Amino acid sequence: MKLKIKKNDTVKVISGNSAGTVGRVLEVYPEKMRVLVEGVNVRVKHMKPNQQNQQGGKVTVEMPIHYSNVMLVDSDGQTTRVGVRHDIQEKDGKQKRNAIRIAKSNGKDL
Repeated sequence: MKLKIKKNDTVKVISGNSAGTVGRVLEVYPEKMRVLVEGVNVRVKHMKPNQQNQQGGKVTVEMPIHYSNVMLVDSDGQTTRVGVRHDIQEKDGKQKRNAIRIAKSNGKDL
């Protein structure tokens, strides 16, 4: 399934322990329908010593959350749904169709 939330989008968490938190999407996992949001769902992970982490110990890590628990934030700072507008460009007699994501709340491009 193709998700409408993309990397580097600004989203707001609408449910769960971090409800109300606004953050940037760091990664999207479409096969698991999850997104990794900056500063959301932070957990403590116990790490063994290795080449990168010589000391080992407790490390705080951001874990992915389900994409249905986040909503996109538009340019006005309000949560919104995502729509698609198709623009047709002609170049050398050929038509090219571009899909542009728009915010449903104010109609502006995302």
